[in-house]
Amino acid sequence: MAQAIKKQALGRGLSALLKDPDNDIKSVNDKNADKVVGNIVELEIDAIEINPFQPRSNFNEESLQELATSIKELGVIQPITVRKTDFNKYQLISGERRLRASKLAGLNAVPAYIRIANDNESLTMALVENIQRHDLDPIEIALSYQRLIDEIQLTQEQMSERVGKKRSTIANYLRLLKLDPIIQTGIRDGFISMGHGRAIINIENQDVQTDIYQKIVSQNLSVRETEALVKNYQESLKPKVATKAKTATFAVAAEANKAITEYFGAKVDVKVAGNGKGKITIPFHSEEDFNRIIKLIKG
Repeated sequence: MAQAIKKQALGRGLSALLKDPDNDIKSVNDKNADKVVGNIVELEIDAIEINPFQPRSNFNEESLQELATSIKELGVIQPITVRKTDFNKYQLISGERRLRASKLAGLNAVPAYIRIANDNESLTMALVENIQRHDLDPIEIALSYQRLIDEIQLTQEQMSERVGKKRSTIANYLRLLKLDPIIQTGIRDGFISMGHGRAIINIENQDVQTDIYQKIVSQNLSVRETEALVKNYQESLKPKVATKAKTATFAVAAEANKAITEYFGAKVDVKVAGNGKGKITIPFHSEEDFNRIIKLIKG
């Protein structure tokens, strides 16, 4: 919790810095530009304009309202990205859905990444350096990787070379961003580990994701126990293909049992497996009974 407060205070501090008209940051070469590049800044929503070239124009109102409710409870998990156009004026680059939902939630400010003139290489360096830090939570690392993809257009292969991590490791971090926001917050706050998150992400249904998350927290489940829980859920979704065939096999076995029992005059046990294999057991009660059965077999 202290970490979150520290980040918010830092964002507000940078916000105040950007409102100083005597030291307006216009490019990466200006004073204090290094404090802005790669960092999260709290920006007033009124200072942000929608990109007129934004290709997406239709937003599902119900979905926006759900996100707004989530933002009221958890805050904006993934900051928006804006371009600085003038003093205290910004244009949205990405995150319009989050910005609209923040307005619905009644927020006056949102966390944002700010792009300024000729900051590409500086941003890359800042993000790569950020990823190497030891005090970042997995979601913060994942967001840094995502920014390198979205804003610098680095491939996972190129990122692997820049940050010295395997491509599979990078992919595992990025997958965490597909988790429900509640679960992402749980990882950031340390309620569950990245290992728990990696297990949960194998479930597509976000309602089921959050149900399992609640069980992990309330029952203090280990990563291995979580993996077993996920596996059991996935097994329950598989169609019971063999059931029909097995029922038919049992019906044949029952009919055969009756016919053979009547023929030998003894309670015969017929067992048939799902693969068609089986055995017939014919009991006898005396040597005379045994000879009688043998005679019937020989015909």
